[in-house]
Amino acid sequence: GPQLNAQLEGWLSQVQSTKRPARAIIAPHAGYTYCGSCAAHAYKQVDPNITRKVFILGPSHHVPLSRCALSSVDIYRTPLYDLRIDQKIYGELWKTGMFERMSLQTDEDEHSIEMHLPYTAKAMESHKDEFTIIPVLVGALSESKEQEFGKLFSKYLADPSNLFVVSSDFCHWGQRFRYSYYDESQGEIYRSIEHLDKMGMSIIEQLDPVSFSNYLKKYHNTICGRHPIGVLLNAINELQKNGMNMSFSFLNYAQSSQCRNWQDSSVSYAAGALMVH
Repeated sequence: GPQLNAQLEGWLSQVQSTKRPARAIIAPHAGYTYCGSCAAHAYKQVDPNITRKVFILGPSHHVPLSRCALSSVDIYRTPLYDLRIDQKIYGELWKTGMFERMSLQTDEDEHSIEMHLPYTAKAMESHKDEFTIIPVLVGALSESKEQEFGKLFSKYLADPSNLFVVSSDFCHWGQRFRYSYYDESQGEIYRSIEHLDKMGMSIIEQLDPVSFSNYLKKYHNTICGRHPIGVLLNAINELQKNGMNMSFSFLNYAQSSQCRNWQDSSVSYAAGALMVH
């Protein structure tokens, strides 16, 4: 606990809060040695004074899932303190018939939500008894399902006391990921990866779910949280139709290592925040 706390404090202390209060953030879910400093850029935008519910949308890495799934437990433990799952909101979501339950095994195996728990606890520590979390495991959704879930979550995104944490790494490049797109005009491989990621990031900043889907179809970029991002973009889209004015900005980008040849591999990370104006 103390060691983790010191790590998180160190990363957060090096970052500015320029997009506070964030209504949603996109942040990575790899080991903290790789992406802890990147994730801090997103978590620094969280305002614990107004946030009372934290929705955490993470992709499913281990089980095939065509919808979204909810946890079967009441509490997630972290080395900092325990986080309570909001059973009232879970009840509302459950009633829609759109969700299934994660088994305990799936829940324990999945890191896409888990890696956001200590950071959420840290960002919210000044109000630690006053908030709940709503973890949602997001499956390999079709575009129409992303739209349906976006619509469903939009009413929660509209509430300033709610925060959405969208869990995603960016390009997984190399033979072990079966992905080796390379645009030689960009120079070294790692520059090509960065160019590809930043193309996707700028489309996310335009808040257009259709363009994001088209980008994925064209380049097949291995953004593991593409479905949670798709749900967020569709929720935003829904609120924009009703006249809400929002903007999204990426604040940091990093790669686990710099790929220079075909034997190399890397994972990219990006952190950004959504503001409502």
